[in-house]
Amino acid sequence: MRFPPPGTARPPIIRITNGTFYRHQPSSHPSHGHPNPPLFSNLTLTLPSHPSTPHNWAILGPSQSGKTTFLQLLRGQHLCFPPTARSFPYLSTQDVAPRLRGNPSKAIQYVGFDATSTSGGLGAAASSYISARYESYREQTDFSVRDWLLGNTELNPTHMPGEYKVDEKLFERVVVDLRLDTLLDLPVSFLSNGQGRRARIARALFTDPEVLLLDEPFMGLDPATVAGLSPLLESLAEKKSPRLILAARPQDPLPEWITHLVYLRTDSQVGAMGERGTVLDGLRAYVRGVWKGGLSEDETMPVHALIDIGRTLTKDGIKGEGLADELTHSPTNQAPIIDSQSATPEHQGEPLVEMSGVTVRYGTKTVLGNWPSGLHWTVRRGSRWGVFGPNGSGKTTIVSLLCSDHPQTYSLPIKLFGRSRLPEPASGQQRPLTFWDIQSRVGHSSPEIHQHMPRRLTVRAVLESAWADTFSSVPKLTPEAKEKVDATLSWFAHELNPSFPLAKPSQHTPDELERAAEEEEGLKWAKDYQFGELPFSSQRLLLFLRAIVKNPDIVVLDEAFSGMDDAVRDKCMLFLIHGESKTFASATATCASGTSPAPSVVAPVEVVDSPQAKQGKVKVHGLTDQQALICISHIKEEVPDCVREWVCLPEASSGEEARFGRLDGPLRVSAARWDRIWGVDSITGKG
Repeated sequence: MRFPPPGTARPPIIRITNGTFYRHQPSSHPSHGHPNPPLFSNLTLTLPSHPSTPHNWAILGPSQSGKTTFLQLLRGQHLCFPPTARSFPYLSTQDVAPRLRGNPSKAIQYVGFDATSTSGGLGAAASSYISARYESYREQTDFSVRDWLLGNTELNPTHMPGEYKVDEKLFERVVVDLRLDTLLDLPVSFLSNGQGRRARIARALFTDPEVLLLDEPFMGLDPATVAGLSPLLESLAEKKSPRLILAARPQDPLPEWITHLVYLRTDSQVGAMGERGTVLDGLRAYVRGVWKGGLSEDETMPVHALIDIGRTLTKDGIKGEGLADELTHSPTNQAPIIDSQSATPEHQGEPLVEMSGVTVRYGTKTVLGNWPSGLHWTVRRGSRWGVFGPNGSGKTTIVSLLCSDHPQTYSLPIKLFGRSRLPEPASGQQRPLTFWDIQSRVGHSSPEIHQHMPRRLTVRAVLESAWADTFSSVPKLTPEAKEKVDATLSWFAHELNPSFPLAKPSQHTPDELERAAEEEEGLKWAKDYQFGELPFSSQRLLLFLRAIVKNPDIVVLDEAFSGMDDAVRDKCMLFLIHGESKTFASATATCASGTSPAPSVVAPVEVVDSPQAKQGKVKVHGLTDQQALICISHIKEEVPDCVREWVCLPEASSGEEARFGRLDGPLRVSAARWDRIWGVDSITGKG
């Protein structure tokens, strides 16, 4: 990147002046049935190329607020009206490298983690089916991590590999800071979820863009990786090489080097924008005003989504208490314990998963059970497990074994539902379990499922595929199953239907609202919208519901709540445990949506019987004592309250053994329990 001589004019990289954006061409006679509301109306934003003071932006907002859409429009996507309102002046100057000049889509790189685009996914390195990443046979297109990072991923390239040189010092520093140095010779398809995210960030940095857009870059990363990634990004931001813009959820702590904020409302409009301190002060005043009764709550800026904004990610960890610093607990922690009861080991049922000395190797590399005795683990009916460990410790490998996606399931000492995958001499006439037997009894939500779920399937088809042999095959639905699907779609219509709120109801005519209500009643939207049209958070929500709706014997939730804001996540947690029978309500409210609390009082949230329960019309029930739950997460708030048993896997190369334990209460409300799992107490000397 070349810098202009001092004193010369420095036009901004991005200039938007009173621009309004649309996903589709606006028309008085739309040809499609989906709404096409204006996005970020009359937006004015400037990203300077060489500011005298830092301009490091973060885009914040709850689920379905349009954070990803906002990042996309910054690199020229979506329709802008008037067209001249958006420009990229600096990209037309001689100071920009020729390969980037005049091309926002190259000069402004986007890195997301929804696996729906080449910028967010692994592109040519992505596997075509779930089991492919675990197979020993390698294709020509199974490029190494090194080649993939350097862009050498074409079998018949139009230019010689290495024609565009990556700075060697930058390469060494990035791969070390992102802990990729030991993975460079592995096929990319071998990478775990967290390792894959780190690799995508590294690859984007090596293209030397002018601007790097990072969509929730810390999602799914273990604490050690976050601690290394944030300083690396900070150093890049200081050098303006590249300039960084992040998108994050309201509850995510913001790096201390972020200087400017944009807060988005739920109707995809800008709620606040400016310097970090100014925006936080304004949001704090709004929250306190609503709590004290002086202000009415804006339906597009729910207070519950703002509670944790303001926490800071520093070199020494997370600091601050967010906008609710004057309260003892934030509403997230105020939320009642959803389920504090879990079956003790002596009251659990038969074994569903039995691993007796499991070790998974690829050649000379051991990825799971790299200790003398291997992994010994039993999951019984009624048990509630948490599986933890750093990125690359083998958590996803465990999931692949118990879901029978891993080929080594046949040869390893593993029993699923009391049987092995191969015939046993002493089993008599009992046939071995088939792949379809196992899939029908396991509900699974993970980044791998997210990556391979066909984007063309409708919302209803994705949920119904829980009863199908494959994603796209015809589901075997009973009348009871259809009732469960309808009930689940109705329960989560607000979160799954992109047109549910129709922006502000007050902005629409009675006819429009009536038509929307009719479509909602008939769940027509679930057949109209495709999976690929949903926001990332809604996609994750739908896959979570798909995993639990059939009440399978084993529910596996691998980072299932990533990308969801607090409100959606807590609603999912309640649905997981109680189904339709319970709902949240303020203590003073008469319905699930709640009412405004009394002046100077924050109404506590409580779990109450739902209208369906009172009417005896519950179709979907929560977890039973006949089901086992296995949850994988790097964030304690994303672990269901019912989890009581845990296993923490070590770094695959450490040679240490897995540690097991039992919790005396929910993880969400206890940092001490969380630290104990990660071994922090033994390091610091705390009890």
